[in-house]
Amino acid sequence: MSFKRLWTIFKTRNYEFFRDRAAFGWNFLFPFLIVAGFGIIFGGKTYTEYKVGLFPQEQVAITAENSNIPEGLRKIRFLKFIGYATLAEGLEKLKHHEIDFLLKVGDSPYEYYVSEASPKGYVLEHIFKASLIPPDIEIKAEKKKIQGSAIRYIDWLFPGILAMNMMFSALWGVGYVVVRYRKNGVLKRLKVTPLTAFEYLTAQALSRIFLLMFTLVIVWIGCDLIFSFTVLGSYLDLFLIFFLGSLSLTALGLVLASRGTSEEFTTGILNFISWPMMFLSGVWFSLEGAPPWLNGVARIFPLTHLLNAARKIMHDGATLLDVLNAARKIMHDGATLLDVSLEIVILSLMTLAFLTIGAVMFSWNK
Repeated sequence: MSFKRLWTIFKTRNYEFFRDRAAFGWNFLFPFLIVAGFGIIFGGKTYTEYKVGLFPQEQVAITAENSNIPEGLRKIRFLKFIGYATLAEGLEKLKHHEIDFLLKVGDSPYEYYVSEASPKGYVLEHIFKASLIPPDIEIKAEKKKIQGSAIRYIDWLFPGILAMNMMFSALWGVGYVVVRYRKNGVLKRLKVTPLTAFEYLTAQALSRIFLLMFTLVIVWIGCDLIFSFTVLGSYLDLFLIFFLGSLSLTALGLVLASRGTSEEFTTGILNFISWPMMFLSGVWFSLEGAPPWLNGVARIFPLTHLLNAARKIMHDGATLLDVLNAARKIMHDGATLLDVSLEIVILSLMTLAFLTIGAVMFSWNK
């Protein structure tokens, strides 16, 4: 292996990207426009689903016919009821905007929890109160205070937008570009040079990871100056998680680039992978209450594990290295090092698998 040849390809790919002003500018402008759009349109706080959590309730999802739900609330349409075994579990989902309203079912008076930062929760609170006013029976309900500060929806959404931008940039910037090189005969000409396939793929991957992390930092700083995001964990931990995620996504792009010869077919494959990944990985909305099989499908995507780990660090204060704080985080934040470690292990295994498959399948020729 020659580091000189690897460095030459690395620099060449970076020059190509930076000199393409349209692609360079769009990588920064696209995520910023999405964040700004949500911030302006929704005030950075809201999204479009009505989910009511019930506790104590062993079932993951329940129907309105369940006898534990207040009779008046059962008659309201367009509500989805999700059961939780404990109050702590329900409160964690409520704080992270995965549900909009939390209700303790059982004997009157009812106890309920609602996030002050959620307009949907505000609406559901009034709907709930209105459902407890029959003409001949008085039913009482007591509002409980949520401990700790609520998370704005824009804070929950922002890591997803960054990860989505990384996904598109990794898949198209590696997979599509290498296929174009192969079709145009560039790879065939490189084959007659001393450059090896390992050196070429490594340079492509390193170049894309460098560009992804460079874009991530610039976009984060620019958006944070406007929206002032809340980060409970370490910025270094967040950077390391996004770095590992970019590595995994870039490796997936190398798999797509290993054999493709048609730009049109590659475009279809990229769309086939990227769009389901974007919608099922929790970029725009939570899959809380979705069928178990759908959650199982979402776990096969590296973007899902990247977002899970990033949000645990950003919103729960989970860490990667501070083992001494594990007990405190379990007691107070409900986040454990094991949670993040599991995501790291899965992302690492996915990266290793993608790199192995891409290296074995790679071909210089059409």
